[in-house]
Amino acid sequence: MNPELKPHRAGFVSIIGKPNVGKSTLMNALVGERLSIVTSKAQTTRHRILGILNGADFQLIYSDTPGIIQPKYELHNAMMSFVYSSLEDADVVLFVTDIYEKYDEEPVVERLRKMVDTPIILLVNKIDQADQASVEAKLAYWQEQLPNATEVLPISALNAFGTERVLESVLEKLPVHPEYYPKDELTDKPERFFAAEMVREKIFKLYKKEIPYSCEVTVEEFKEEENIIHIRGVIYVERASQKGIVIGKGGEALKKVGTWAREDMEKFFNKKVFLEMHVKVNENWRTDPKALSRFGYQ
Repeated sequence: MNPELKPHRAGFVSIIGKPNVGKSTLMNALVGERLSIVTSKAQTTRHRILGILNGADFQLIYSDTPGIIQPKYELHNAMMSFVYSSLEDADVVLFVTDIYEKYDEEPVVERLRKMVDTPIILLVNKIDQADQASVEAKLAYWQEQLPNATEVLPISALNAFGTERVLESVLEKLPVHPEYYPKDELTDKPERFFAAEMVREKIFKLYKKEIPYSCEVTVEEFKEEENIIHIRGVIYVERASQKGIVIGKGGEALKKVGTWAREDMEKFFNKKVFLEMHVKVNENWRTDPKALSRFGYQ
């Protein structure tokens, strides 16, 4: 065996934290691709999304997870189950907080305190929004709150500051193992999943109040031809009154969602996209186990 050859390392890296601390922005920065949708609203991420980073002698399988919340209905329970399942198979945990957040008695944090066999890297995000003294104080604060953390690192996911150090730290802690996925794979999700997520992101950005949280998006048809992809999607809402809001006067709101989403899809798939969108009512889908199963939450 050539002594210069490094052993191949591979493993699962779970990214967890509360809503809006920058988990999705961080994963996109670490993977180098925009896999997770990002908005300023809480609870944007609903699924566990894998982002795979490959090198000659490593494979990092990042899991972006929903924000840690106290569940209020079945959808929330499903979202939190993704968080817990990501911890169960994690070789390394990236616990993301930010310069503003303080510790409270979250069950997930209590669980982290008991994880003595899994390396935990605590990341304090958004340090670009604070001075050096505040950053140092927050790092010391979190080291005290989570003493079993292997490292506590300052980062700015939005500016990709500190992400190289995160990568180095994760690689140091990964087990020696062959790759889990083919080296050319970027994620475990199919293309239609990302098409649906792009529509859902635009819904979060365009509509206010409860509407984004009451919407679910599915892609019923995804037909790829040589020069174009034909996509037919459905936006599901919980009440008939919400359907009119999503469509908007003269269909203008729905048209705007479709235009914005199509532009992102064409960049993502690097191909022309014909997007057809419809709106349907699935009453109280967030509390309906059958609907949640159909939408991929169980």
